[in-house]
Amino acid sequence: MLETSARLLKLLSLLQAHREWSGPELASRLGVSTRTIRNDVERLRTLGYPVHATPGVAGGYRLGAGAALPPLLLDDEEAVAVAVGLGRAAGGGVEGIEETSVRALAKLEQVLPARLRRRVQALNSYTVQAPYRMPGAAAVPPELLTTIANAARDHERLRFDYTGHDGDGTARDVEPHRLVHRRGRWYLVAYDVERRDWRTFRVDRMRPRTPGGPRFAPRELPADGDVAAYVERGISTALVRHRATLLVHAPAGRLGYLARFGMEARPRDEASCLVEVGGDDLEGLAVWVGFIREDFEVLDPPELAETVRRLAERYRRAAGGRSGPGERPGPD
Repeated sequence: MLETSARLLKLLSLLQAHREWSGPELASRLGVSTRTIRNDVERLRTLGYPVHATPGVAGGYRLGAGAALPPLLLDDEEAVAVAVGLGRAAGGGVEGIEETSVRALAKLEQVLPARLRRRVQALNSYTVQAPYRMPGAAAVPPELLTTIANAARDHERLRFDYTGHDGDGTARDVEPHRLVHRRGRWYLVAYDVERRDWRTFRVDRMRPRTPGGPRFAPRELPADGDVAAYVERGISTALVRHRATLLVHAPAGRLGYLARFGMEARPRDEASCLVEVGGDDLEGLAVWVGFIREDFEVLDPPELAETVRRLAERYRRAAGGRSGPGERPGPD
């Protein structure tokens, strides 16, 4: 059985890691009786921790927000993760986060043990983050992200006004599931209650309404749980000017790496598959399809096929082909 002081620290750590615990759950974790748990909760309250208790069968204990931020208990790996995250927060696309992150990191490094401080300083000093933000990407207020994240964590529906890419505004009622940071923007993956389908929302276009909605039972996430791939696929296909279909002369199983770009290879037969791609300009799309590691044909549009042919000729000349610089290639 844990000694009283060590048990209090363990109890506090459990309360900080989980939204709500029942008395029997805490008693089982700590190897004590539920009466001891009640006594330890009272001790934490006298130390200034706002531990709330809900009576009844479905009740339990949870750590609430107080007038001041109480000390957090972090293990070694958690402390390093938080410190490194703060060190890189400047490129995260969160409005006004840079100065706040520096202040928080300074406070955390002050109390880190020397062995952990060296690890954090090495990681921050010898790694380089290249911030990337899509043109027109807007930073989002931290409180908006925390509002969404809290609703997703607590399984509470979220109501907000949303401005679409066409400028039209709509009122949405969704079950929030995951926040995803992709290509310099924040996205929310949620189940739209009215439309009865999964949707992806740009967070910088959301204006939450209060109060929120009722609790909901979590659903199975789209894309077999790979939410990042789901968002990437939506980004790649939502607002592109040109769409194309490629016939790739390889089994679909050899193109699994395309999933990282939100694309899927659909089997045509045992030796070939179809891949749909999109882009804002034909030149850029022609360059991109060159990264496919197998032989392919452009089925449509013909404009992309012509652009790929011209690009191939340029590459051939650059590699020392038969045509000299500035010369037009003869007929094949």
